[in-house]
Amino acid sequence: MAKPGSEKVPPQMQSKFDEITKLTDAFCSQSLNNEYAQMARQLTAALCRKRSSPLTTGKANSWACGIIHALGMANFLFDSSQTPHVKATAIYKHFGVAESTGQGKSKQIRDLMNISQMDRYWTLPSRIDDNPMIWMLSVNGFIMDIRQAPHHLQEEAFHKGLIPYLPEN
Repeated sequence: MAKPGSEKVPPQMQSKFDEITKLTDAFCSQSLNNEYAQMARQLTAALCRKRSSPLTTGKANSWACGIIHALGMANFLFDSSQTPHVKATAIYKHFGVAESTGQGKSKQIRDLMNISQMDRYWTLPSRIDDNPMIWMLSVNGFIMDIRQAPHHLQEEAFHKGLIPYLPEN
């Protein structure tokens, strides 16, 4: 699974990264928040680092749309009970792409990066505490919320990189 975090890209991909992130930054500034903008930049960078990056073909606005849509799918952006909330059609309209193009790029990105709803690597930082998939681990063959486990097991899970931080007890 691809982990977000870095915005480092190969030199030959820098201009494509800049072109796409200019578009995603503008959308996030207008309709989302800084947290989505940061994740969009990290996802764009991860796509730039892929061997034979898919971003070398296609239009920047299509990729920007797909990136925002893919992150939205992972973080329930289209659920009106969430904040922020944006309809998928508003994303397609903003980037000037057809619904089929936006959904297609999103699916391509999600498949390539193994992104799913409640994805532990692509959940917005502000939603980590509320994402049960991040905290559910198998301990002695039993699935449990590691936040309810003894502290030494939490430490072990943290040091193995299985949880993002040590929960406060």
